[in-house]
Amino acid sequence: MATPGKEEVEARGCFSQGVRAVLGNWPVLQIAVENGFGGAYSQEKAEWMVGAVEQYFQSNADLEPEEVDDFLAEVMNNEFDTVIEDGSLSQVSQQLCLFFSQCQQGNGAAVQEAIARLVQKQQEARTVAAKAVAAEESSSEEEQETEEEAMECSTNGAQHSPPPPSGPDSEDGWTLVRKKKK
Repeated sequence: MATPGKEEVEARGCFSQGVRAVLGNWPVLQIAVENGFGGAYSQEKAEWMVGAVEQYFQSNADLEPEEVDDFLAEVMNNEFDTVIEDGSLSQVSQQLCLFFSQCQQGNGAAVQEAIARLVQKQQEARTVAAKAVAAEESSSEEEQETEEEAMECSTNGAQHSPPPPSGPDSEDGWTLVRKKKK
């Protein structure tokens, strides 16, 4: 077996980075990992998936996006018990096919630019998500304070609760509930 040339090694490294970036920005896969759809080893399965996609492209010549769709759908179903119906599968497949062809043609600069855009987009999404979580936490604190104020107001006003029952069984803190006679 011939050893791969420098260009082929660079193409594989470039494509590997592209696959990692595309799958890392794929919301379906991220949701599956975050929620443990793949079981206790969801993160490891996502990392394995990068290598599996790379191997799939290396082992098959002239892949069409539809074939990549089928492969990704099968992996997601088998490994994460997830059926993808949001239309993102075709976008991911097209992006992977584009990256593979660009890497094979030696156009790694275009792939690197696209990867940089994907990474920037991912960081922006994390920033927005962090702000949303912080806003949600502060609004829940405000709601809790409002509830406490409402409780204070209701206890300061006239009490509408029934008077405590008087009787022999109220001394120990227990109240006997009896059936009404018919």
